[in-house]
Amino acid sequence: MLDTSPLSAAVDRFADRLRAAPQSRLQQGMAAVALELARELSVRAQQLEEPGRAPREMPDAGIFVVGDQVAVAGRDLAEALRGAAAAPDTAKAPSEVLDEAVSLVEQAEIRATR
Repeated sequence: MLDTSPLSAAVDRFADRLRAAPQSRLQQGMAAVALELARELSVRAQQLEEPGRAPREMPDAGIFVVGDQVAVAGRDLAEALRGAAAAPDTAKAPSEVLDEAVSLVEQAEIRATR
């Protein structure tokens, strides 16, 4: 089974920063970066879980819930990757998708905290 702990750790770290961020930082773009990340992680999870089906877009539920949205989308992707480890019919290896997702989270965290 694929070890998705690097993704879980990166997602949890960023989600915690978002939850602790002041409203002014969230309004200055931090929340927008986080929502973009949550949507991308969600799409990737859906593509693994339901290949061939059009992904549903995560809604914009407001700046105060983006930390939770990042956490949920990241956990969904981690779970989908663990399930995909046994399914060889994906275009990319699950480990490659995992590495890309960790990189996306780290890049989003950097962009959001500038």
